[in-house]
Amino acid sequence: MRFDILTLFPDMVAGPLGHSILARAAEQGRIDVGIHDLREWGLGRYRQVDDAPYGGGSGMVMRVDVVDAALSAVRQPGSRVLLMDPAGAPFTQATAARLSQEEHLVLLCGHYEGVDHRVREHLVDEAISIGDYVLTGGELPALVIVDAVSRLLPGVLGNPDSAVIESFTDGRLEAPVYTRPAEHQGWTVPEVLRSGHHKKIEAWRAERSAERTARLRPDLLADPDGADDAGAR
Repeated sequence: MRFDILTLFPDMVAGPLGHSILARAAEQGRIDVGIHDLREWGLGRYRQVDDAPYGGGSGMVMRVDVVDAALSAVRQPGSRVLLMDPAGAPFTQATAARLSQEEHLVLLCGHYEGVDHRVREHLVDEAISIGDYVLTGGELPALVIVDAVSRLLPGVLGNPDSAVIESFTDGRLEAPVYTRPAEHQGWTVPEVLRSGHHKKIEAWRAERSAERTARLRPDLLADPDGADDAGAR
């Protein structure tokens, strides 16, 4: 799968991609990530990418013509273009699963006071938010999306079941997990997990999953389909 990330701060994106599972996936050719400095399409001697907002206001706004030129250079037939935007649709596990079916994702990282609204209206396929808060730019959200989508691709995780038996895959939180030692400072691993009785273990995990979801994330239980996907525009 191909990712192209458009950003004003390429180094901020490159660092995390060079480690752990994502780095191994790139080395194995399972993902291919291109990082592009938006200033390559900036205007004039100083490679200007932003300007003051019409109507006044604080901050600077990224220009639609600069973004248009950058997207034209990296977009391909069949590409899906995502704008990182706090006003976008919530990013969920269902969104990640849907996006993992694409062949090419282009992720546009906003900055400053935001991006000219004509970008969202005419140049991208959808806008995505990773939470109800505002960050200094779209670089961290872009990395979150690359990570969440990549781990669903065939061969990226060492154990393919890891992407199936986990929180949010079925709209619920995953049951608690334990490993050795079986006892530490009087804290013990539930006996059923050490019993070797697979049906009892499966039942225990289902019960704990439901209990944990009801206690920690009751909002998930309000939706019969679990964490839904509100991502597509």
